[in-house]
Amino acid sequence: MKKYLNLFLTMLKIGLFTFGGGYAMIALLESELVTEKKWIEKDEFLDMVAIAESTPGPIAINAATYIGHKMLGVVGSLIATVAVCIPSFFIIYIISLFFDAFLSLRIITYAFRGIQVCVVWLILSAGIKMMKQVERNAFNIIILIAVTVCMVAFSVCSVNFSSVFYILICGAVGVFVYLLRMLIQRQEVKK
Repeated sequence: MKKYLNLFLTMLKIGLFTFGGGYAMIALLESELVTEKKWIEKDEFLDMVAIAESTPGPIAINAATYIGHKMLGVVGSLIATVAVCIPSFFIIYIISLFFDAFLSLRIITYAFRGIQVCVVWLILSAGIKMMKQVERNAFNIIILIAVTVCMVAFSVCSVNFSSVFYILICGAVGVFVYLLRMLIQRQEVKK
């Protein structure tokens, strides 16, 4: 029972103290799950983020479901998913009751502007941490540079290109390179 409560409280904390959606949660997820709780290793965390990003649904919910299942099976995935959703549900519900009055408050407008800056920093810092953890080899560097150049070029040219396509293309390139390496190794073995 203690494990279930620990998982619930950890995911509740993550859901409560992260603003800006899934990308902003990545830094807190890493801090809680890798550094403090040591529930997963850094490599597995990177894999989890990649899977959570590429599957349908919010990153936070996908990550919570993954961690919950890894820790305590199906029941754990349900507990973690519900826990990470509870704070958002209640905050949005309360805001919806007073939405017009809430948005008309000048202090709320300034608070949201401050939160926006914080969210940008959280996303940037999480991205930098993840880049530092990725293995440095020619393939990874080429993919990183290609995606960065494409993102900047598409942004400058105002081309609407979904992040999902970057993930799918990079995944397909990774599979192609893997299959190519396997084919080359088989050819060398036959010689």
